[in-house]
Amino acid sequence: MLDLTQIDKTWTLFLDRDGVINHEKHLDYIHTWDEFVFYEGVKDAIKIFAQKFKYIIIITNQKGVGKGVTRLEDLHTIHANMRSEIETAGGKIDKVYFCTALDEHHPDRKPNPGMGLQAIKDFPQIDINKAIMVGNTIGDMEFGRNLGVKTVFLPTTRPDVKLNDARIDAVYNSLFDFAKAL
Repeated sequence: MLDLTQIDKTWTLFLDRDGVINHEKHLDYIHTWDEFVFYEGVKDAIKIFAQKFKYIIIITNQKGVGKGVTRLEDLHTIHANMRSEIETAGGKIDKVYFCTALDEHHPDRKPNPGMGLQAIKDFPQIDINKAIMVGNTIGDMEFGRNLGVKTVFLPTTRPDVKLNDARIDAVYNSLFDFAKAL
């Protein structure tokens, strides 16, 4: 159970990227900044989160780079531009962690907790008892469980997921809906 009244500036918010912050390309990857499209209300949501959470961290698998279909330079450009637009709108992203590994067992590839463990190492004030992972896949929810944090599921791209799944602590239709609930 996720009690939103407990959230204050000691909490950390982990966010998936594709399907949470921006529109996901069905059976493909976001290769360039021109293909990156924010979901409606996301910048406003992250502005609200910036007032509520100590840290806001993106955790994203980026297999397209590992497959050689997305250039690493383009991924860096996407993340730099995304952060810039979010900051211009009054929000913040403290850091973006991404995994390009193709091996599903790689410690950094979600649902494995490696990227989250690196964030905790980089930001020692993160308290996993006061952290939430927001994602649009069961893999994101498993990442949250593997890291030991609460989870919020957004059915933006996976409407077939059973919302009563034990790995899901709360469900909101969009990132903005979750922000408004705070």
